[in-house]
Amino acid sequence: MSEDNLDLLFLGLSLVGVAWYWCLWALGLLGCWAARRRYRIRPRSPLATSTSAPGVSILRPLKGLDANLYENLESTFQQEYHNFEIIFSVAEINDQALPIVRDLISKYPHIKTKIIIGEEVIGVNPKVNNLIRSYRQASNDILWVLDSNVMVHSGTLARSVDVLEGAPPPGSSVPRRKIAVVHHVPFAFANESKFGSRLEETFLNTNHAKMYIAINTVAIESCVVGKSNLYRRSDIERVNGTLIPLSVEHNVDYQLPHGLPAFGRFLAEDNMIASALWHELGLRHDLSCDVARNVVGNMTIVDYIWRRVRWIRVRKHMVFVATLLEPFTEAVVLSIIASFSFRYLLAIPPWITIMLHYTIWLSVDLDVYASLAGHPLPAAIFWEFLAAWATRELLALPIFLFAISGNEVIWRGNCYQVLKDGEVKRVTPGQLSWLRRFFMQHSVGYYEPVMQSAH
Repeated sequence: MSEDNLDLLFLGLSLVGVAWYWCLWALGLLGCWAARRRYRIRPRSPLATSTSAPGVSILRPLKGLDANLYENLESTFQQEYHNFEIIFSVAEINDQALPIVRDLISKYPHIKTKIIIGEEVIGVNPKVNNLIRSYRQASNDILWVLDSNVMVHSGTLARSVDVLEGAPPPGSSVPRRKIAVVHHVPFAFANESKFGSRLEETFLNTNHAKMYIAINTVAIESCVVGKSNLYRRSDIERVNGTLIPLSVEHNVDYQLPHGLPAFGRFLAEDNMIASALWHELGLRHDLSCDVARNVVGNMTIVDYIWRRVRWIRVRKHMVFVATLLEPFTEAVVLSIIASFSFRYLLAIPPWITIMLHYTIWLSVDLDVYASLAGHPLPAAIFWEFLAAWATRELLALPIFLFAISGNEVIWRGNCYQVLKDGEVKRVTPGQLSWLRRFFMQHSVGYYEPVMQSAH
C-alpha cells in the first residue's frame, strides 16, 4: 500500500473513530441527564391514598434464601396502595424461603396474600415454571413481577401504576403512547465484603444504568431487565414470542403457546416478553422514577465473570450486531480509539486524551450513581468502589472475548446451551469444557445455602 493510500486509510479510521467516540459520549451524557431529571425528584402518587386504585397482583417467585430476603419481601407488604394482593411461589414444599414468608404474613395479616407450592414445567426456564400458577391464579389484570433479591420503596407501586395507566412520570420520554410495561432500573448495593459483589455493584450503578436509561430515553427499541416489571395479563395473553406483528400474524404457527407459557423456552424471558409486547402489539415501555434495589450478596469474582458471560451469550443470539458492538462502548476501548484518532487528526498526545477521558467518564458515572441513590457515593467506600470500577472496566473486554466464543451458560447450578433467538436447552455438565466446569464448580450462586434468622 502506498504512503498516500495509508494516510487516507488512517484519516478515514480517525474520522470514524472521532464520530463514534462523540456518539457514545452523547449517549452517555443523555443517560446522565435523564437520570438526573427522572430520579432526583420522586413525588408521591395520588394513588397512594386513593381508594379506587386499579387492582394489582404482586408475584414474587422464590428459591432459597437470597441475601436480605426478609427486608426484600417486607418492602412488598409496605406499599402505599389500597388494592393489591401478594402471591409467593416456590417449587418445593421444603424451600427455605417459606418460614420467612409465613412470618411476614403473620406480621401483616391485613394484606391479602397467597402461597403457591409446586411448579408447573412448561419449559426450561425455572422462573417461568415457578411463576405460571401464580400468573393464572392472580385476581387482577395488572401484574407486578418482582425478583426475590429486589427491595422497593413504599411508593413504587403507586407511581408505577400511574405510568402504566398513562400519567407521565418526571422526565418521561413517552408520555402519550400506550404503555405495556413499566420497569425499574436496577440499583445494586453490596452487603458483603466480597470484591465480586463490589464489581457487580459498580457495573449496575454506573455504566449499565447510564446506558440502560439512555436507551430507554431514546426509546427506539425494547430494552428491559426483569428485576421489577409491571404489565397487564390481558396484553401478555395476546403475544407468543415470535416478534411478528399481529397485523401479519397469518404467517404465525398457531400451534405455539400464547401468554406466559410461550416464554418458558427462553432464558431471558423478561426481555422477550417486553420485546413481544413492543413488536407484536406495537406497545411501548417506560421507566418510573423508582429503582429496583438489588441486594448483592456473597458474590465472588468468578460469580461476577460468569454472570456477565451468561448474559453476553444470551444477547449474542438475540441482538447479534448490537452485541458485537458492545466492546466499542466500553471506556478502555473508547480511550484507545480516541487517543489514536485525536493524535492523528490534532496531534494531541495520547496521555492527555486518556487522562481527560477517564476523569470525565468517572465523573459522569458517579453522577449517575448519585441520581439513582439519592445521595453521592459514600466517602467510606470511595476507594474500594474506585478499585472495583477500574477493575470492571479492565475486565470488560476479556470477559466479552471469552463469552462471545461459546454458547453454554450456567444459571442457579443448571447448565444450558443458548440457541437461536435466545431459546435454551438443558445440557449436562459433562458436555461442557473443563474451563466452564471449573466456573460451575467455583460459583457460589445467588442465594444463601443455609438457613438464616428471619429477625
